[in-house]
Amino acid sequence: MARILDKPHEWAQQFFAGLARPDELFDLFDPLPGIYLYVKDVESRFVRANQVVCDVVGAVSPSDLVGRTDFDYFPPAIAAQYVAEDRRVIAADRPLTNQVWLVPGNDGIPHLYLCNKIPLHGKKGEVVGIAGVKRPYEHSAGLLEGYSRLLKVVAFVTDHYAESIEVADLAAHAGLSVSQLQREFSKHFGITPTNYIREVRIGMARHLLETSDMLASQIALTCGFYDQSHFNHHFKTLTGLTPREYRQRFRTS
Repeated sequence: MARILDKPHEWAQQFFAGLARPDELFDLFDPLPGIYLYVKDVESRFVRANQVVCDVVGAVSPSDLVGRTDFDYFPPAIAAQYVAEDRRVIAADRPLTNQVWLVPGNDGIPHLYLCNKIPLHGKKGEVVGIAGVKRPYEHSAGLLEGYSRLLKVVAFVTDHYAESIEVADLAAHAGLSVSQLQREFSKHFGITPTNYIREVRIGMARHLLETSDMLASQIALTCGFYDQSHFNHHFKTLTGLTPREYRQRFRTS
């Protein structure tokens, strides 16, 4: 029978300090579908990430990410949001829990994720970086009141983003009034239904710019925008790049 330790916390610290490669713990997260895990320094440079992160940004292995930042993999406006959040956690020296993010899937459609970040401290107590994890929002659905009916709205937008969608249509689909939908959607997801529709359309447009030879005017109509001017305006607002600049930078071979 194992003896009870006198100072278990000190023993635990010594155990981790004695590991040859503490980053091996990350290997546990690679088989988990859709779970993002990463560590960054105070400059938001990747120190380690799991394979899911690599798959999203197009890196072959975690070692390819080391020293790089979100600006190496995402449009400027989107990367700036990620880095700004990192800096808020570092400056406040407090964890961030259950922040909602829209993360593009392999099909281009943004999916809802919950993000947790914690500050990491050096031996003198100073903040030396952050660790973060993102998990699919639906993994927590059972704990969040009202999610099931909002899921109908999310699915409807995913299936019909190319069509004309009014908030009233979404409210009727969920069995809510327009004001109820606006309030509940913003409460749970931190974004209005109108902005969610726009995010999904822009996400699909990004995917098509990366993977197809379609003209920007065709992409605009395919993704539910009134015309190319309308598309160009919203695309640059959300990404910081014009569709042409985005394609030149992120087009896959």
